[in-house]
Amino acid sequence: MKRLLIVTACALMCAPALAQSASEKLGANSALGISPTTVDFVSEAATGGLFEIKTSQLALTRGDASSKSFAQTMIADHKKADAELKDLVQSKKIDVTIPGDLTKAQQSKLEKLEQLKGADFDKQYRDDQYSAHKDAVSLFQRYAKGGDNPALKQWAQQTQSMLEHHLEMARQLYRQAAN
Repeated sequence: MKRLLIVTACALMCAPALAQSASEKLGANSALGISPTTVDFVSEAATGGLFEIKTSQLALTRGDASSKSFAQTMIADHKKADAELKDLVQSKKIDVTIPGDLTKAQQSKLEKLEQLKGADFDKQYRDDQYSAHKDAVSLFQRYAKGGDNPALKQWAQQTQSMLEHHLEMARQLYRQAAN
């Protein structure tokens, strides 16, 4: 981990725009508390929301009652947040492209989840949601504190409380799976 942080720090000094994007993807920015670029923030927020929607749609057909209830909330809230993000980017003419697909890592997690049923499905879904929401809260906190686009920064601050609530709900579901 120390080597990763040292390499990341050197890369940040040598090539800021490229390194920050790579650092965000590797999680180094999160570990160091560095705010993501606007491009990274929009990309991570969009793909994270899409992942939570797609896995939750699957949970509606495969999950137990607790997972289904949680999934309904995730779908409604993340569809709303995704629409807000798209509207904000368009209305403020922010020069970023919102990705329409999952990252390779997220697609792999979704495919793994598609292979599971019953208690194995619920355990993995809950684990994925807990992990995804921890990452989302970190992303939104860091951008809200140090983002360079005022409109996105304000949206990140507003959306952060919803994500923190989701994290607490996911934490409770995760604990249920552990028992």
